[in-house]
Amino acid sequence: MHILLVEDDPKIGEFLFKGLCEQGYNVELCTLGTEARELVSQVSFDLIILDIMLPDIDGIQLTKLMRFKKILTPILILSALSEPEDKIHALDSGADDYLVKPFHFKELLSRINAIKRRIEYKNHGSQDWILSVGKLVLDLNKYEAILDGEKINLSPKEFKLLSNLMENKNKVLSRTQILNSVWGLDYDNHTNVVDVYISYLRSKLAGPAAPKITTIKGVGYMIEDSHAYT
Repeated sequence: MHILLVEDDPKIGEFLFKGLCEQGYNVELCTLGTEARELVSQVSFDLIILDIMLPDIDGIQLTKLMRFKKILTPILILSALSEPEDKIHALDSGADDYLVKPFHFKELLSRINAIKRRIEYKNHGSQDWILSVGKLVLDLNKYEAILDGEKINLSPKEFKLLSNLMENKNKVLSRTQILNSVWGLDYDNHTNVVDVYISYLRSKLAGPAAPKITTIKGVGYMIEDSHAYT
């Protein structure tokens, strides 16, 4: 597994670099966001471990830039910011996971292993990575949403939310389940982020060919495969 580690703190960077190399990972370490920006445009990585507080480009800006350029390499954010809003902001910007400093090295390895499993599962067979509900098709390899032959532009978090709903079509998902799967939060702290993003999806999946995202009052949401298509 080829990992890009972006960390400007010399002690933390050296510790993580040494530890990951001892685990058998091929690691490249850089201390500047601009350096990382150039590397990811030239080299293919399996994972990017990215500190937020960098001296030039911060990690969130760099994440947004990579996603804008369609660089879909998994990104694990490291940050001392521990508020739910900070995590949501990072994940909404395109990050795949978020680990709060200080952390145990074993927890970092566990997060990396979880990402490895997703990559291996994804590469196991492309057919498993085509989701469909009626005339809506989601290609998880190409990161594309197609509705009745027309491409739908979705943000990274909209795409992840839609894939979560489609993987569980005709099943009701609670807000807490969605928060955990899409935003990595294992509790509902009265945030309305799920409802806001459901609204975004409904506005983009409008028209007679679109599947219905149903609100189950007091429970959560589901996407239905029983919508009538013509």
